[in-house]
Amino acid sequence: MTTARHIVALLRSHIDGDEERFLSVATQLAALEARQGHGKLAQELRELIDAAKGKSATVARRGAGPVPLAQPKGELSGVLAARYSDIRLSTMVLGLDLHERLARVITEQRQQERLRAHGLAPRRKLLLVGPPGSGKTMTASALAGELKLPLFTVLYDGLIGKLMGETATRLRLVFDAIAVQRGVYLFDEFDAIGSQRSGPNDVGEIRRVLNSFLQFLENDDGPSLIVAATNHPELLDKAVFRRFDDVIPYGLPSAEIARGILESHLTSFDLKSLDWAAVVEATSGLSQAEVSRAADEAAKAAVLCEFDGIKTSMLLSTLAERRAATS
Repeated sequence: MTTARHIVALLRSHIDGDEERFLSVATQLAALEARQGHGKLAQELRELIDAAKGKSATVARRGAGPVPLAQPKGELSGVLAARYSDIRLSTMVLGLDLHERLARVITEQRQQERLRAHGLAPRRKLLLVGPPGSGKTMTASALAGELKLPLFTVLYDGLIGKLMGETATRLRLVFDAIAVQRGVYLFDEFDAIGSQRSGPNDVGEIRRVLNSFLQFLENDDGPSLIVAATNHPELLDKAVFRRFDDVIPYGLPSAEIARGILESHLTSFDLKSLDWAAVVEATSGLSQAEVSRAADEAAKAAVLCEFDGIKTSMLLSTLAERRAATS
């Protein structure tokens, strides 16, 4: 981010009343001045930042609300959808490795001022790869919920234009927003713009769009979290992978994860009579989303039949329906 961008971000955060964002940008500006050899100015900025932090009670800062949500306006209104998320990492049933990797991202984001003060950058550009329904989109929502940030989803029908250069222009608007309005920005189904430039269906405009995206991503050093998700990593251009701080793989749920998903969705029902061995076996090959859907369908059947518990036959039936629907 250039000095001019820092000034814009400082004014924006002041207008929004976002003190945490204001201090974060000020810290980034101090680090930038230090890197440019302006040691005296950088030190003065740090002293002012420390003084500002001293006036804010630690308890009040811990209880701070979410970053104010600025709804996209003008041309951006057709390119970005904005909302708050109430999903948390604790509501997701994850394997240990995946949970640790996501928790590390959250920790670095929460401590980004501390990292930047030492010339270090937090993880903030994530590429999530894996089959449909494995939790990639939900992860973006959980990150936004944990960090109390607005979730901005890129709308491809508004982003991709018919005229040459139109898409790249709109993409620049998105990255301008990323630099100014702190949030989690989700590029779902990322292969729509990240596909191979030398593929058999390659056209010049798509190549220009991808080149623009890679350049914008490379130059971006703002405070927002950028999350791209794809079901088809094999379609992505090889240059895409090295532009992200982390490439996080997702897969179909293990037996343990599948059972955890079922238990979390059916927590208000008696599950003592379930034949877990048969039920878990029936989840094999189904995605997390499909297992969740089957659990919800079984719950509805139990409510309508006025059962206090979930029967094995109910779950086996709904799991079979999900398998049939996806085959």
